[in-house]
Order: sequence, then structure tokens, then C-alpha cells
Amino acid sequence: MSYIDGFVVAVPAGKKEEYRASAAKISSIFMEHGATRIVDSWGDDVPDGKVTDFKRAVQAMADEIVVFSWIEWPSKAIRDAGNENAMKDPRMKMHDMPFDGKRMIYGGFQVLSESH
Repeated sequence: MSYIDGFVVAVPAGKKEEYRASAAKISSIFMEHGATRIVDSWGDDVPDGKVTDFKRAVQAMADEIVVFSWIEWPSKAIRDAGNENAMKDPRMKMHDMPFDGKRMIYGGFQVLSESH
């Protein structure tokens, strides 16, 4: 069954195109190393919660947008090898990210079910 890497970051609203360009470059590298699909989503309807929410999770400032992204892999083994190889790829060091990476949350997830 497939495996998912998920990411949530806060991106300054004025850096949307910079983020899109950066994501496109990085996505192509992960695709070369085995990813089957990559989705980057710009926050459009991200409500404030009473206890917690996406904005608080990444300490988003008033001028930042929450971005929710994921990478789909055929399996955890392919993901592990793909991540290792992508991190060694010299193109990954090509530029600065248009967000504060210290506030990014991420993790790997086993797929429980899929609907199409």
C-alpha cells in the first residue's frame, strides 16, 4: 500500500509565487527519486480553532498563509530510499526556502484507506 509524507508550513502571503517555484523544483527531484504524486495546497479556508488549528501548529503570523502539502510514494521502502537519495541530490541545496523551516511540521503516514 502507498505511503504519505505530509507537511504544513506558514508562508508569507507575498511569497506565493516564490513558494510555487521552489515547490516545483523540489517536486521534480522527489518525482525522480520515486514519488508518484506531490500536492501543494495554498490555504484558502483555514479557520481559527478554539483549542488548536493549522495556524497555531506552525505559529503563522497575520501576514502568512498556511500551506498543506503531501508526497505520495508507492511504499515506505521506496519513500525511505527516495528521501535518502533526494537529500543527497545537489539540486536540493540550490536555494533558500521562502518560509521558516523551523516552524514546519511533517511526518510519514501509513495509508489506512483510499477512496476515488
